[in-house]
Amino acid sequence: MLNRSCIPTTFHLKGLSGLENIYGWVSVPLCFMFFVSIMGNGVILYVIHRDHKLHQPMFLLLTTLAITDILFSLSTSPSVLSIFLFHHHNIRSQLCLLQMCFIQLLSISESSLLAAMAYDRYVAICHPLRYTAILTNSAVAKAILVSGLRGTLFLPAIISLQFLPYCKGNVLSHSYCLHQDVMKLACDGSNTFNIVYGFATILGTTSVDIVFIVITYILIIKVVSHVASKMEQYKLFNTCVSHLCAVFMFYIPMMALSVVHRFHVKAPSGFTNFISNSYIFVPPMINPIIYSIKNRQIRESFRETFHLRKIIW
Repeated sequence: MLNRSCIPTTFHLKGLSGLENIYGWVSVPLCFMFFVSIMGNGVILYVIHRDHKLHQPMFLLLTTLAITDILFSLSTSPSVLSIFLFHHHNIRSQLCLLQMCFIQLLSISESSLLAAMAYDRYVAICHPLRYTAILTNSAVAKAILVSGLRGTLFLPAIISLQFLPYCKGNVLSHSYCLHQDVMKLACDGSNTFNIVYGFATILGTTSVDIVFIVITYILIIKVVSHVASKMEQYKLFNTCVSHLCAVFMFYIPMMALSVVHRFHVKAPSGFTNFISNSYIFVPPMINPIIYSIKNRQIRESFRETFHLRKIIW
């Protein structure tokens, strides 16, 4: 029978079991994605800060998204890279809890921002004449504040983890600390609060955001479909492509991880590890790229800021 104990002093993070000899090769694309995430989002912030024409509600949301992505990368990627670069698998429990706080806070905040950006696209396409009246800088600032406050709703569940008895060791399933992963190590019957409160919080935040985004795009498609010109339809919907890419890159890995943990789906460890690492590396890397390529104002400002010749995309 396993002994009941307080939270372990350290947790053991999992890499790619049995493939330790290729860790060096695995670290190359991970380091590249981490570098692109920091540099790409940093450039987005610099360009928007320098160009006063971009000091608009839509780009205020994009600025906050870039800051969120940078913080997300800085709070998660180092523990993954330390495994593949230095074979360092252990993390102190307090650092593990802190990392979970950042992951949940920033994940819920980013979900809220994506919902706000969907609304921005809806107003721009469906009510263009009222855009400046509806989406003022003040309204967007309030939406950003609400997104941050929503992120804090999950913190009680994480804080409670340090008071649970643990009977199932200290080995985690991923290369970083995830709430559902740590929660499963607690003794059976001791984590009811985490299960119920965590599920309710996710249901009331990211799930609501997903439904809101879907409804928003249904309304957008309905309006665009009534536009007579096919070229005009293409131009209108093309303004949504970058946001849609960001939505898919963010929610697909998140939902896959949630399904694996909450419904106890048995999946190959390699696949689970791939999904979990995709969740923390891909969205922060992809977001600045797609917004740089698909947003004309960002492209023009980027070219003017760095004195580049015009490129036709």
